[in-house]
Amino acid sequence: MNKDEMTAWIAAYYDGTLTPEALKAFEKKRKDSNEFDQEVEAYGILFEAITTEEQEVPSKALEANFLKMLEEEKVNQAKVVSIAPERKGWGFGVLKIAASVAVLISIFYLGRYSKFTETQNQITLVERETVEAKQMAMLAMMENQSANKRIQGVQYVEELHEPDPAIIRALAERLQFDENTTVRMAALEALSKFQSSEEVKLVFLKILESEKNPSIQIALIQNLVNMREKKAIKPMQKLLEQEDTQPFIKNEINQALPKII
Repeated sequence: MNKDEMTAWIAAYYDGTLTPEALKAFEKKRKDSNEFDQEVEAYGILFEAITTEEQEVPSKALEANFLKMLEEEKVNQAKVVSIAPERKGWGFGVLKIAASVAVLISIFYLGRYSKFTETQNQITLVERETVEAKQMAMLAMMENQSANKRIQGVQYVEELHEPDPAIIRALAERLQFDENTTVRMAALEALSKFQSSEEVKLVFLKILESEKNPSIQIALIQNLVNMREKKAIKPMQKLLEQEDTQPFIKNEINQALPKII
């Protein structure tokens, strides 16, 4: 069996097209010849690399370079056969070609990776620009003369996972100074979604110290309790001492303090 026949034999083995008799003879050859077994393993590594990857069509330039390299390798093999030491055997040429193919595959998939990275960077850029556009829209709407528009702008925060500090400050301003109580409550609810934010905690503490609206007071107290914010103890105790604090607010505070302390 010459070199080409042996190569075809190995290829048929990995393609699964050997007859039962041929497969039996193939396995016997591997068992009897350690060198042949190593050549089969080397060919198998290349075969697996090609068959397990997603099917993609390489560029014309890559295909042309591969064919050119393969032809050059065939010519070189023809020149070397007569003087090459016999110990290299038929498999030496196969491994050289396999190495060449492996290099081309590496180049091909490196190109794929570069394209993938570039695409991901473009997607990230578009997503960042989209978030920035939404934040700008929110800030503009929160300054609108219409209370409904301000509420709509506040509610946009639900689409943001990590709002910019400017958004937090704008929501805090709506909560503290907006003339419409519904807008203020919407801003408070939006801020409450970011209870791990130290800036949000400071906003709630600051507003609680001077807030007079009972609905806002209750909501602030409940949020600070959920945050387990110990700094809220002092302003809550101050509210308990004030005569103008509504009885139900004091009752809420009395229930809240043990949960924080």
